[in-house]
Amino acid sequence: MTQVIDLNADLGEGFGRWRLTDDEQLLSVVTSANVACGFHAGDAATMRRVCAMAVERGVRIGAQVSYRDLAGFGRRAMDVPPDELAAEVAYQIGALEVFARAAGSRVAYVKPHGALYNRVVHDEEQAAAVVEGVRLAGGLLAVLGLPGSRLLARAAKAGLPVVSEAFADRAYTARATLVPRAQEGAVITHPDAVVERSLSLARTGTVVAATGESVEVRARSLCLHGDTPGAAALAHRVRQSLEGAGVRVEAFA
Repeated sequence: MTQVIDLNADLGEGFGRWRLTDDEQLLSVVTSANVACGFHAGDAATMRRVCAMAVERGVRIGAQVSYRDLAGFGRRAMDVPPDELAAEVAYQIGALEVFARAAGSRVAYVKPHGALYNRVVHDEEQAAAVVEGVRLAGGLLAVLGLPGSRLLARAAKAGLPVVSEAFADRAYTARATLVPRAQEGAVITHPDAVVERSLSLARTGTVVAATGESVEVRARSLCLHGDTPGAAALAHRVRQSLEGAGVRVEAFA
């Protein structure tokens, strides 16, 4: 049986003259683009440019929604009332949809970013607010998130397509959750290790936790972070290794 995996990356993470991600290079590798919608990064011109490039390359467009936290890059814990969060999620999706349509495509899925991503793994109220925001935006948009998260459970209950993802360059706990970024070793930076973990996740659905044991992480999509040093070159290597091992790289949406 041939394994199939989607490759996604966080793109459009810039603002004004500042750019963090190598969008053009990453879009030549990934099959799904998580485009920053202005709350943790991204601006109108950046969203328009990334959507146009994604369509040119046949890459699916996803809205990467966040807490309103430009200064903290969306990685600071925040307490946002559910109604406000739902409205802000819908607002971000709507903003990106304008540029996706202008480029000849549509927003295909939604993925939370940073602190919001981690929060909705276990927080029922915030997960429900994100799902409400997705529904407010209209359409049956797929929701991309951590396997076993409250977000995916809530999305499935609401009738939305759910897609689980894994991270080749993030350390996992024994409970198959991500090691917090504040802890040493939370981000895997050695290229060989990232490639090895990518192959394991795609072929066997397992990864070695930070504590040494093998944990199950069944995922349809594999995230390659775009804000790490040499991210584009590493992404190319990961895709080549997957395809060389007989894994079909294909978008989920």
